Amino acid sequence: MIEHLVTSGTFSLDGGTWEVDNNVWIVGDEHEVLLIDPAHDASAVAARVGDRRVTAIVCTHGHDDHIGEAPALADTFGAPILLHPEEAPLWKLTHPERLPDKELTHGEMLSAGGIELRVLVTPGHSPGSVCLHAPDLGTVFSGDTLFRGGPGATGRSYSDFGTIIESIRETLLALPPDTEVRTGHGEATSIGAEAPNLHEWIHRGF
Repeated sequence: MIEHLVTSGTFSLDGGTWEVDNNVWIVGDEHEVLLIDPAHDASAVAARVGDRRVTAIVCTHGHDDHIGEAPALADTFGAPILLHPEEAPLWKLTHPERLPDKELTHGEMLSAGGIELRVLVTPGHSPGSVCLHAPDLGTVFSGDTLFRGGPGATGRSYSDFGTIIESIRETLLALPPDTEVRTGHGEATSIGAEAPNLHEWIHRGF
């Protein structure tokens, strides 16, 4: 029901470029799937999907390492690209000639292969960052909002530390403690493992 692929490439913003490994998540069954942040390598993602129908390509936010291959995969599979409207300035930095197909809203339900995912708007890492909660799978796909050991970075344009802390506190930490957090980069964690660290993050000012 959840497939995981790691792809490698670069992330560029504010005049800098960094090498990154991204987690690509494929959610669904043997007939149809939903793609979450299919980064860097469209051919590798397409090969993993195979002949299954793609219901949507969901971008958790608009940084180029998360959206770079979205148009190519949308064209390959005839699937819509979904992105929160507050991500428009970041999206346009990478794809100035093309718009996403649909705007994500808080509480919206998405589905693929009988699996439902609820959109949680969690700004901070970027203005319209979202996470996807799949309660039947005990999982939240956190994009770059929450990682093992701390929140996503907020030291670049369009980000805000206080906002990401509030998003994590009010939205993500309200999920059941045993919810697995499948992140945009690096290893998974759980809500229960991260919740006790909130005050430390605030003190350290990630």
